[in-house]
Amino acid sequence: MQGFFKTLIRPDREEDPERTIIARAANVLQIGEFQLLQLAYHASFGEDLHPVEFDRLFAAYMLQGQIPSWGRQYATAVLELNARGQIDPDHPSYHRYDHNYIREVPEGVRKFTIASLVVFACVFGSIAIGHIVQQQRCSSVVPPFCTAPSEVSKQFGSAR
Repeated sequence: MQGFFKTLIRPDREEDPERTIIARAANVLQIGEFQLLQLAYHASFGEDLHPVEFDRLFAAYMLQGQIPSWGRQYATAVLELNARGQIDPDHPSYHRYDHNYIREVPEGVRKFTIASLVVFACVFGSIAIGHIVQQQRCSSVVPPFCTAPSEVSKQFGSAR
């Protein structure tokens, strides 16, 4: 139990070499150690951990330092793949138990494109409608040049 608290205080100084393998593999995949064991269980047995086994495995690993053989094999395989450069730590299969892991906003690009098109249509549609309503009285499409200078002097008279 004393080793457990030492590891909590200084996780980089793990004394058990087998737990170091698990920790290094978890760091490669950017997940927690217990998530790595969950992935190892799923890879070995083809199913997720049952709640009873989940609690038993957690207590055995975290409190007693017991590492199942399938967990050690999975961690070793991850480290070997990483050494050869054949592993993608961002692959969604490694983050199946990480509920906060989202690589991309769902439909984010589509929503941004639609919003941009609506703003574009409103701005340039307003300019086009304003130009049509003025019926060629404007010297420019964009205000404040909507009346010709000669018409301004007729409307307001001369300033003298």
